Amino acid sequence: MELKVTRWKRYGHDRLYANLPDGRAVGWADVRTGDITVLVAEYRDDVIAILTDHLRNNPEPVPPHKTLGTPQAEAEVPPLLPPLTAADDLSANRPGESLLDKSGPGLIKRVVSQLLRRPAEWDSWRKGLAGERRVGAELNRLERHGWRVLHSIPLADKVDVDHLLIGPGGVFSINTKKHQKRAVWVGDDSVKVDHGKPAPYARKSRAEAKRVARVLEHYCGFPVPVEPVLVFVGVTDLNVVATQLSVRVYKEREVAALAPLSGVLTAEQVERVYGVARHRQAWIRA
Repeated sequence: MELKVTRWKRYGHDRLYANLPDGRAVGWADVRTGDITVLVAEYRDDVIAILTDHLRNNPEPVPPHKTLGTPQAEAEVPPLLPPLTAADDLSANRPGESLLDKSGPGLIKRVVSQLLRRPAEWDSWRKGLAGERRVGAELNRLERHGWRVLHSIPLADKVDVDHLLIGPGGVFSINTKKHQKRAVWVGDDSVKVDHGKPAPYARKSRAEAKRVARVLEHYCGFPVPVEPVLVFVGVTDLNVVATQLSVRVYKEREVAALAPLSGVLTAEQVERVYGVARHRQAWIRA
């Protein structure tokens, strides 16, 4: 079986992935340390041979490799979560679940705010809920392509991850922003709506993805690449600067572009990550 090697550099990682012709990853190597991780035991010898060869030809000096998956490495068992109960199963969450838990202002207060044309917390709540529902519906369509989707994952400090997409192409931490009939500009660290005041959407999305990765890797026991994604709902124009490569940016109907991605997680790893991500107890201290 001929394996193809591809290089992946992101979030401080530098890896060489050994992939089958169909794009499925069967192993990877850390370019800096020389460590090789075998993902599918059936291809162990081929993975070690081809990645060792690529590491030798890499211009960066690396120490002699060690292969993860040895008895010594396997002795480090990741912590176990308690048995999953219905109360802790986040797979039942609807898009915008955390917003639905908020009562919002009373009817009279909403009417007065509308009459006086004052911006109110209710407006932000309502727009946020509508945006998460629209993006959630688009993401749910990806399940037929082998992806797993979770919505409204609560974190420790009364914030939540709007959506989490898990599949062969990795894990994507998705943040939804609804700006109806507005023009949006996305830079390296900030976002401007109708040329207004910069908002730290991109920076916060990167921080959220790192936070998600720490939780998943803690309980999974293997590297889990998590990419940040910003999805804008209802915008008339979306302009992303050419240098902005650290956060994926889409309009709501464009998230289908994630469907064909592969080669990062095996089917077994997808189910393992999903099993951790859907468990509320995993996120309590996140």
